[in-house]
Amino acid sequence: MRDSLVIGVDAGATTTRCVLSDLDGNILARGSAGGANQNSSGAPPGVALASALREAIAATDPARVALGVIGAAGAGTGGREAARAAALEAWRTAGLSGRLLAVTDLEVGFAAGTPAPDGLLLLAGTGAVAAAFAGGVLTHRCDGYGWLLGDEGSAVWLGRKGLRAVMRALDGRGPRTDLAEPLSTALGVPAGPGLAADPEGHAQRLLRAAFDRPPAALGALAPVVSDLAAAGDPVARGLAAEAAGHLLHALATVARRAGPDEIGVEPAGPEIRVEPAGPGEIGVEPAVVLAGSVLLSSGPVAERVRAGVRERFGREPVEARDGAAGAAWLAISQVGGAPGDAATHARLTRAGLRGTP
Repeated sequence: MRDSLVIGVDAGATTTRCVLSDLDGNILARGSAGGANQNSSGAPPGVALASALREAIAATDPARVALGVIGAAGAGTGGREAARAAALEAWRTAGLSGRLLAVTDLEVGFAAGTPAPDGLLLLAGTGAVAAAFAGGVLTHRCDGYGWLLGDEGSAVWLGRKGLRAVMRALDGRGPRTDLAEPLSTALGVPAGPGLAADPEGHAQRLLRAAFDRPPAALGALAPVVSDLAAAGDPVARGLAAEAAGHLLHALATVARRAGPDEIGVEPAGPEIRVEPAGPGEIGVEPAVVLAGSVLLSSGPVAERVRAGVRERFGREPVEARDGAAGAAWLAISQVGGAPGDAATHARLTRAGLRGTP
């Protein structure tokens, strides 16, 4: 049994990451590929999953892999069967025959941040969702409805709202914003003198460039909005404040629905409300875990959310930087038949800090 290996996969909307680990939490290999979200990545998820798996086990006998846990964005109740089918197809394509468990990205995100069985998760990357966990089980969730119907405060939300503000500025419905030129450049649309001379034509070129991309790709525009917000652009600052407000509101809502007796996290501060956009381990204390690129990078959204967590819940949030390591932690626990120990968790997640971010 101790010679057995496990695989953990974090299949996000823009990137799929995979780790191969032994049962002591030592990461032996990694693999990565493009996004594997069935709703927004723009390609069949099984393709990216199989590619990441093959890379991770390239130097390993596949028969040694006893179990794999694949956490996939878009694998909630509405997409569970499709996610399981894609995961199983990829698993077999990669030549693996061990057991396979398919869960959501929420389980692996929470497990990446803490070995505690109880607590809260706020994830804001390509998508956005808040979740409550009790006894290691996901009990409540808020948002995570995808780019079309939700994901408020996510990278895609920020990118889409930033583009919308630019379009409003170009056609005269909204205030001028410094977002126009850098967002145009990020989409491959030359700005230059033409932006001011032909705003209607520029708006049409931006429209075409945005619709030529899968929805998840608009998340790449979020850092532009964040940078401009930090630089003082009023429209970008308003969007950053609104994003943080949405995220904190979702976290407060899921905490209220779960209740402190269930999750061990009791709200301490006032109810958090959305700010409108401007012009234009066993024995481990329950945690509030932050995950996703928007919350793990520096910038006004992350800063506001961290301050809000401290005010609302009276504790410092912890970071989940390697969802694939979280998935491997869940796999190790399954193989052992009980939650793994804190040292194994630390070994896995600290390795994540030194490996793929």
